[in-house]
Amino acid sequence: MSSYETSGRTASVSRKTNETDITLKFNVDGTGVSNLETDVPFLNHMLDLFTKHGHFDLHVQAKGDIEIDDHHTVEDIGICLGQTIREALGDKKGIKRYASVFVPMDEALAQVVIDMSNRPHFEYRAEYPSGQAGSFDTELVHEFLWKLALEARMTLHVIVHYGQNTHHMIEAVFKALGRALDEATSIDPRVTGVPSTKGVL
Repeated sequence: MSSYETSGRTASVSRKTNETDITLKFNVDGTGVSNLETDVPFLNHMLDLFTKHGHFDLHVQAKGDIEIDDHHTVEDIGICLGQTIREALGDKKGIKRYASVFVPMDEALAQVVIDMSNRPHFEYRAEYPSGQAGSFDTELVHEFLWKLALEARMTLHVIVHYGQNTHHMIEAVFKALGRALDEATSIDPRVTGVPSTKGVL
């Protein structure tokens, strides 16, 4: 069950299930400040990078059934973040809509392409040398990003072109995600109304 609050380009959501209890607040026009309290340290690190490089503000408090594994917590945070992005953007008037960003992290190179299309679609190409980044299951990167794209109702393509270190490769993804979302949601003064020939997104 989720409940929302929206003001300006900021939105918050509370979601409580039998598996997780999450409160998340997202500000599109932030300053890169994060306050992250989850039981998944690696995800905290990635969300901090996403927030810093996207110039957002992000507050997350999350408790989940990590005695089973991290899956439900990571997935539900992706759901909540996607929901707040969608709510914060409203009718999307004036936004650039599209973005394509490459980010290197030492030997790794990631690309993120976004269309704030209101047509959720996710493509993911990544082959990691290891199935774990520390204690974090790399399969959960896919789960997080897919639920984010679905709930934000955006088209999201993520490609890790190459890399040797799993941590570096995932870090490049989250930095690129932040920068691409920042660009796609930024206001273009040349755009009047919604950036679509249909007149609606």
